[in-house]
Amino acid sequence: MYIPTVALVGRPNVGKSTIFNRLVGKRISIIEDTPGVTRDRIYGDVTYKNYKFHLIDTGGIDVTNDLFNDEIKIQAQIAIDEADVVVFIVDGMQELNTNDFVIRDILRKANKKIIVAVNKIDNTKREENIYNFYELGFDTVIGISGEHNIGIGNLLDEITADFNEINDVEYDDNIIKFSIIGRPNVGKSSLVNALLKEEKAIVSDVAGTTRDAVDTPFKFNGRDYVAIDTAGIRKSGRIYENIEKYSVLRSMKAIERSDVCVLVINAKEGIIEHDKHIASYAIEAGKAIVLVVNKWDLVNNETNINDFTKLVRAEFKFLSYAPIVFLSALTKKRIHTLMPEIYKVYENSKKEIKTSVLNDVIRDAVLLNQPPSYKGKRLKIYFVNQCGIKPPKFSFSVNSKNLIHFSYERYLENKIRENFDFEGTPIVLQFKNKNE
Repeated sequence: MYIPTVALVGRPNVGKSTIFNRLVGKRISIIEDTPGVTRDRIYGDVTYKNYKFHLIDTGGIDVTNDLFNDEIKIQAQIAIDEADVVVFIVDGMQELNTNDFVIRDILRKANKKIIVAVNKIDNTKREENIYNFYELGFDTVIGISGEHNIGIGNLLDEITADFNEINDVEYDDNIIKFSIIGRPNVGKSSLVNALLKEEKAIVSDVAGTTRDAVDTPFKFNGRDYVAIDTAGIRKSGRIYENIEKYSVLRSMKAIERSDVCVLVINAKEGIIEHDKHIASYAIEAGKAIVLVVNKWDLVNNETNINDFTKLVRAEFKFLSYAPIVFLSALTKKRIHTLMPEIYKVYENSKKEIKTSVLNDVIRDAVLLNQPPSYKGKRLKIYFVNQCGIKPPKFSFSVNSKNLIHFSYERYLENKIRENFDFEGTPIVLQFKNKNE
């Protein structure tokens, strides 16, 4: 399923981040009355009626000589290139200025659907200001107020006017889809090629199923798989190679369509913060995950697998449940160890536990370690059942969900993992009051 991308662009301090937070429904972007606060692209997902799209918030484009402006322009240009629809946000309380016309000229070259959103139109007197912005030369101009939630529905209707509803299925449910994600130059494409050449079982090459990924269906041990390579299609110019945050958007789109995410780490370069950022998107999406340490052939012999495993576990503490595979896509050394792990974590992500067995485990866990008391009250767990898969979700009926402490929630998760094999998949614990 292809999920479109929408970019918010505009000069500094016109309210892009406020509108972003309004559309996403969370306070993700930083809001501050200081131009240039949003320097990097911020990503989120928006669901509206039967439509879904990725949303990018960009830094404000300014033609002054501020140190960050060149980088902000590059980031914004990347967002525009990625987008299916661009929302050009202008300030309805001010006249058009040089920055607005610079952005207009950039957007004219983009050959994308452009919507001019005139922000801060929050009373009838300001509604007449909208007509001033037709001077920009774009057909669609909509008055909104991000702060007061005025006109947001009209904006969403216009954004999604040409989108397909999210009910089309790209592949059968019995086909295991895994994405190869990671920052640039860690060997993602090489890994896909090594897998396919090793098995010599390519069914077909489907290039460009989405604009920025290559899907390759193939068989392994009689099962159907689709490998989604996020590095499949290169943008022209070195600039995209040099900005690591570009890989986040590619990864987000691939993660959305996957059952399993294979996060590739460069063994020679080691682990950096950006690796963790990409992993966090897979976790937030509830996807099963396998960690692959690639280019293992380039590592000094003094570093062994046990030492590097300790390093990975220390850096990815939030992925303690994920299996780690060491291999070399170039030499194909240990390449055979990857596919069995992908299949295993996929199966674990859709595993279902009998309610009676699950309640026995939780009852024993509570007897072993009672929940802490808070203001004379103690958490009581009456009943537990599994309420979902991919990832597995567990619903706890309790006396008061306000008594849940994060440390005890982690304890319960650990007990579930000790008793059932959920290696490679996140699990979700949900608490609800008994009488709800």
